[in-house]
Amino acid sequence: MKKTWFIFLLFINNVFAQESMVFQSKEGGYDFFRIPAIVQTSTDHLIAFAEGRVNGSGDFGNVDIVYKISKNGGKTWEALHTLIDNKILQAGNAAPVMDWMDPAYPKGVLYLFYNTGNNHEYEVRKGNGLREVWFVKSFDHGNSWTSPVNITTQVHRPLQPQTNPAYQFKEDWRSYANTPGHGLQIQTGNYKGRIYIPANHSSGDPQNAFHDYRAHAYYTDDHGKTFHLSSTIEIPSSNESTAAELSNGNLLVNSRNQSGNPKRRIIALSSNGGETWDTTYISSTLLDPVCQASLLNIHFKNRHHLLFSNAFAVQHRDSLSIHHSNDDGKTWSNKKMIEIAAPGFKGDWAAYSDLVLINKRRIGILYERNNYKEIVFRSFDLREIID
Repeated sequence: MKKTWFIFLLFINNVFAQESMVFQSKEGGYDFFRIPAIVQTSTDHLIAFAEGRVNGSGDFGNVDIVYKISKNGGKTWEALHTLIDNKILQAGNAAPVMDWMDPAYPKGVLYLFYNTGNNHEYEVRKGNGLREVWFVKSFDHGNSWTSPVNITTQVHRPLQPQTNPAYQFKEDWRSYANTPGHGLQIQTGNYKGRIYIPANHSSGDPQNAFHDYRAHAYYTDDHGKTFHLSSTIEIPSSNESTAAELSNGNLLVNSRNQSGNPKRRIIALSSNGGETWDTTYISSTLLDPVCQASLLNIHFKNRHHLLFSNAFAVQHRDSLSIHHSNDDGKTWSNKKMIEIAAPGFKGDWAAYSDLVLINKRRIGILYERNNYKEIVFRSFDLREIID
């Protein structure tokens, strides 16, 4: 009887939760893979992106954007592809998003926004370098891609005329990064169809407690022909951000607090499609160890839901969890623990993550694990998260 019960439990676990290895250190000539992002391009068809770091795990250096495709909901993954190779320099902060509303392409267009950089982040903050913003598109679910398009002058405000005469913005933005993680397309209301990418920048010389950082976003209403900047979120140290649509069509942006004081998420709410901010505040409930996080809005059982994933801790990047809200983020409940380090583990067990809807019944999470040695994917029946 005990053996039968054990086999039954194994079967249930396999049905409801599945895990697969997506990127692993030393694969394909890369020392480390970091900064996961994932998008669904059709039912059960997923594309996972990461930064392939050639020489160590550091943010700057020979860093490429790589990806893998799954056609079975993340159970298995095809071969590693290198999408963006900036030679010995940095390409990163991949932000994929599907445009389902371009009438010229009824099967959807996949956008991949990314950044390039020519110096370490602190040097860029001091004015000794440049971050730029680009995108590529795929019309065939990631099998082929367009040439890169530079949109820096539209969505960034650098003061680097020695590099490019067009970069003469008095705002003097320096460091710059997309979300990282998936972008958003607004599905309802006055801003239906808008493609929206949360981002962040530093402005002017470095300040104590990273107060030179601010979150912002950029968006397109004409399927990538032109781009516009949102207002800046005027909370010092607001940094890596993620966005979701609310039940009334408003937008919520959730940001990392780079200062770590307090170790809580920063929230901004917008009633005009993320152009300006009605309310900004620091969450009293969403813990954060100064790390990236992910938001996902979905409809399930005829209701609107928000899901939030992050390393829900304050000491280390650990205790990766998914929280659920059915009141547009006012309250969060039903924490599901995805990963927690074993007693005595040293370092960061579970860090950056990105959420994705796989199909009507399942969600997935792509995340860093084991001191950044691997990026894994797990999927769950939505009933495990939303009761």
